[in-house]
Amino acid sequence: MTKDDQMAFEAALIARAVPLETLLRRLLDGRTLSGEIARPERLMAAMRHGVLNGGKRLRPFLVMESSALFSADVEPALRVAAALECVHCYSLIHDDLPAMDDDDMRRGQPTVHRAFDEATAILAGDALLTLAFDILADEATMLPAERRAALVLALARAAGAGSMVGGQMLDLEAEQSRPDEAGIIRLQAMKTGALIRFACEAGAIVAGAPSRDRERLAEFGSAIGLAFQLADDLLDLTADAHQMGKATGKDAAAGKATLVALHGPDWARDQLHGLVDQAHALLEPYGEQAALLKQAAQFVAARNN
Repeated sequence: MTKDDQMAFEAALIARAVPLETLLRRLLDGRTLSGEIARPERLMAAMRHGVLNGGKRLRPFLVMESSALFSADVEPALRVAAALECVHCYSLIHDDLPAMDDDDMRRGQPTVHRAFDEATAILAGDALLTLAFDILADEATMLPAERRAALVLALARAAGAGSMVGGQMLDLEAEQSRPDEAGIIRLQAMKTGALIRFACEAGAIVAGAPSRDRERLAEFGSAIGLAFQLADDLLDLTADAHQMGKATGKDAAAGKATLVALHGPDWARDQLHGLVDQAHALLEPYGEQAALLKQAAQFVAARNN
């Protein structure tokens, strides 16, 4: 990816993020919804701190661009993207807790449990996870009920015990058990890859696309999900805290097994090239409409540069 291509892609990320930020601010304000009683201000402030704190919004971008392949309506896709970002940010809030990764900084700012307290951080994460499914199920998402139900089910499967949360459990165990290559790949596909896979698949669900398209985009998501984690592991090894916006070198210090630790940085970079090629091949049937998604694959892999 050339510097010009990267700058153009980052501009596209920002353009997609602007309406998302507006929607997230509206979803996280203090106004109660039908069926709610009250929204405690400290809780809402902690939720906003965990969500409205920057970030590239890559997962929402993938939802929006995968739905655009099928000319889906923008507003429903934007709400699905917001729901996914709520789940992602909840996972970061909980992952940063002392009982988990014990991080003080996230995106260059104090983590939620540092800015507030541990109990409030736990509750903020809980509330964001619940809000995500509220967003998807709400008629305001303007999709047929069966598509909203399909999105709820797909996100629940991507975020739950058999995927993201299960991957977090395996990641904690990996500090002691030292999994082999297959175990590391499974862990990473669950902890990191599952939400990225959902982000890509969700566009096809929003659009009501045929199952073959849903499967193809899910495979694309799996490829770039693995690339994302490989690049992240390289950055943890080679970048500094200022560049990352959080502490680095913690995986090695904790004795966690990663593919980079197992095979080395050069092997990982070769794998990244292969994963980008695989991702691009999966998008070939969509022609020029998939140009930004192809750039997304390159962008994910190039984060180690």
